[in-house]
Amino acid sequence: MSGTAAARVTAAVKVYGSGEVEVRALDEVTLGFETGRFTAIMGPSGSGKSTLMHCAAGLDTLTSGQAHIGGTELGSLSDKKLTVLRRERVGFVFQAFNLLPTLTVAENITLPQDLAGSRVDQEWTEALIDVVGLGDRLRHRPSELSGGQQQRVAVARALASRPEVVFADEPTGNLDSRSGEEVLGLLGRAVHEMGRTVVMVTHDPVAAAHADEVVFLADGRLSGRMPQPTAERVLDQLKSYDRAEAAR
Repeated sequence: MSGTAAARVTAAVKVYGSGEVEVRALDEVTLGFETGRFTAIMGPSGSGKSTLMHCAAGLDTLTSGQAHIGGTELGSLSDKKLTVLRRERVGFVFQAFNLLPTLTVAENITLPQDLAGSRVDQEWTEALIDVVGLGDRLRHRPSELSGGQQQRVAVARALASRPEVVFADEPTGNLDSRSGEEVLGLLGRAVHEMGRTVVMVTHDPVAAAHADEVVFLADGRLSGRMPQPTAERVLDQLKSYDRAEAAR
């Protein structure tokens, strides 16, 4: 396992239910997400990709195995310490934006630091606002923004605390193609210009092509890796899973 992994799971198992209704969502997955890289997680529906992200990010717990953020093993942390770690060292971007409707754009961006009672790094925040192109929208509320603009606010919020890794769960799922391209471009810039680490779950081959590498899951197991992906190669790989499923 690389020593430069911003996040990693080792022999990760996640089981839901028991007996006849038991579902093994993750089955002995060992995987690291390298620092300063943009990684996409893909696979058929039910392959375990969202479960992997949630467990790697500390949003859910493993049945067995380990999950690390940097050098910190998540399973050993109390609920309080895990909450602090997620707030200070991890950023999140969700499909549904998850902005607070009563706060302005500026207030939504700095919300993690405000909740933590930590000082807002004004220079970094201004750089983020410039990168996401929302300098003229800072006093607006989410309802006054387009979906693409709301997701750009969410990306800025995720990066505001300079997290070690940003987890993005279907970040373009609610966006049109143009807005989706803008958000993916922002995530790519966060990695290649700001030195962040991004892990993105997606079902979209075009979105996955923005990543440095795609990892594929099938039936809760790691089934392949694709460096320098293209939309066409990703789509071919997904079609192979569909054919395998149809042949069962």
